[in-house]
Amino acid sequence: MEAKTIFKRYELKYVLDRNQYKTVEQALQKHMVPDRFGHSSIRNLYFDTEDFLLARRSIEKPLYKEKLRFRSYGSADAEKEIFVELKRKYEGVVYKRRLSMPSQKAMGWFSGTEEPPSSQIGEEIDFFRTRYQGIRPAMYLSYERDSYASTDESDLRITIDSRILSRTEDVDLSMEPSGNEVLPEGYRVMEIKTMYGYPKWLTELLSDCNLYKTSFSKYGNAYKEMILGFRPEEVCLPQFAGRICFGNAINHQSAGLKPVDAETAYSRMTTAASIKGIGMIE
Repeated sequence: MEAKTIFKRYELKYVLDRNQYKTVEQALQKHMVPDRFGHSSIRNLYFDTEDFLLARRSIEKPLYKEKLRFRSYGSADAEKEIFVELKRKYEGVVYKRRLSMPSQKAMGWFSGTEEPPSSQIGEEIDFFRTRYQGIRPAMYLSYERDSYASTDESDLRITIDSRILSRTEDVDLSMEPSGNEVLPEGYRVMEIKTMYGYPKWLTELLSDCNLYKTSFSKYGNAYKEMILGFRPEEVCLPQFAGRICFGNAINHQSAGLKPVDAETAYSRMTTAASIKGIGMIE
C-alpha cells in the first residue's frame, strides 16, 4: 500500500496514567483494530535553528506554527526509506505534507549535496528549509506507538505513545533510542486524529476516565525539559498547571530534588511568565 502524503485533520491529545490506559486499551480493542503499522518504534529528527526558534515558537501556542522532521519506523541505515515531513497547524487544524525517500538522499538534500525532489510537496519543504537559515538536526526524539483505525468508513485514528525519549546528541536515525524521559513514569500520550466528531463510545470513554484534551507537544515539552530544565511532571501533568514559577525552580533542592542553578532558575521564571501571559498555563 502506498503511503499517504497529505493529511488534514484535528489531532487532540490526552495524557493517560496507568489506570486510565488500561481502561482505554480495553475499549480500543473492542471498538477499533490495529492499523497497518500496529505497534511501531518511531524515531524522529527534529530540525531547528541553533537557538531553537521553532521549539520556542511552538510552546508560545501561536495561531500558526510549523515544524519539520525526518521520521523512520525502526532503525534507518543509508538506504532505508524514511519520511521527510512538514507539519503545520493553523487554528487547531493540522496540515501535514510528507515525502518518502532513502535516508542518505534526505540528508544530502538538507546538506546541499542533493537536489530537492521535483514535486509540489518537495518545493514546500525546500522553501521551509531555505526560509530558516542554518536549520540542522537539533533533537532526536523516539517513542513506542500503538496505532488503531476505525472499523467503519470513518477517518478516526487513535495512537498511544509511550517511552518518549529525547536527546540533543547523536541525532542520527541509525542510532538506538536513548535519552531524557519526556513523560513522568507510567504515563502515556493518546492522540485522537479525525476531521469529524467522536463516536458515542469514545465520548463516553473520555467522560468515564475523566480525560480532558491538553496541549502537548513532544518536541516542545522535550525542549522545556532538556533546555530550560523543567521536570516532566511540570510540563506534562494538568495538576501542575499554573504552578510553574521561579519558586519551583529554586526550591528543588529543599524538596529533595535535583538542584537547579541560578541561570536555569531565571530561565524557568521568565519562560513560565511568558507562557502564563499568553494563556498556556491557567
